[in-house]
Amino acid sequence: MSPRPRSLRRSLLAAVALAVLVPAGAAVADTGDDGLGQVIDPNQAQGTGQVVLDRGHIDFGPTLNTGEWIIQIHDDTSTPTYWRHLRDVVARVSDAAKRPIPDNEQYAFLGQEPGKEVWVIPQTQEPDVIWTGWNTQEPNVLDNLNLGATLRVLGVDGPGDVTVYLQSGNFGDPQPLWSTLQPFPQEAWIEVNVHTHANWVFSEPGIYLVEIEFAGELRDGTSVSARDSLRFAVGDETPAEDAFAATFDDSQLEEQPAGPEDVEDTAASAPEDTEPAAGLGAIVGMVVGIVAAVLLIAIVAVIVATNRAKARARAARSGDDQR
Repeated sequence: MSPRPRSLRRSLLAAVALAVLVPAGAAVADTGDDGLGQVIDPNQAQGTGQVVLDRGHIDFGPTLNTGEWIIQIHDDTSTPTYWRHLRDVVARVSDAAKRPIPDNEQYAFLGQEPGKEVWVIPQTQEPDVIWTGWNTQEPNVLDNLNLGATLRVLGVDGPGDVTVYLQSGNFGDPQPLWSTLQPFPQEAWIEVNVHTHANWVFSEPGIYLVEIEFAGELRDGTSVSARDSLRFAVGDETPAEDAFAATFDDSQLEEQPAGPEDVEDTAASAPEDTEPAAGLGAIVGMVVGIVAAVLLIAIVAVIVATNRAKARARAARSGDDQR
């Protein structure tokens, strides 16, 4: 599978919308006291065999219970709970998750027309929809991870767009975390012992692979990282079994989006007497300038917020050590 092509104009305008809406700290996945406290049993069993999960609670996150740093699914959809390898789990997003895009400028960052029906894994649990989140709470990770880990979204294979965002209550502004409307990789710093759920928006039905990586440092100074694919089957008519055999297209990781120089060179190469092309070149140049300025502000805000999150984690770790 490979992502569908998008026009330059659409990508640039979507980038502007998303960058403008990113508040300070949006890329730092720290929810604080959000009512999502959970304690994972250190003796939680390792699940075997392939499963399609269409409702109930699941988290993905780094684990050390197998003796190595890998990403697994905490399957909390039934009792007993299990750890499962990502290759063995497909999260089915049924038609019960379909919602219309709100007619509100706050949601322009989704890149979809108001009223269009999309599939949404909600931030708060609904009984007939799979509830997908992430955590850094596996007991061995709690004991060994230093401060926290970086979650990187490396790319997405699928027939449509995917955007993940947080929203506090019914009236808070949406806080985009990552999106196919932005260049990959995208990342978030996650403190140790964090459990988070967000809104996942899929624009089209079909099979999606979300390629992720968790990287961090253990308390003994060892650097660790692991990469794997989250598997989603979106829509009732999508055969979930097809997702088990799907593989992520690694060629995406080698592709880099065109930089400002590439865009400007393309515009400059147009014939001088082609007024529409020249006008488009001016628009592209202006948009690129706006994107660059806004992204610089967003990057600075993210760095500041990330440093604050790490400082909180260091303070918490210091308190634990003193006890």
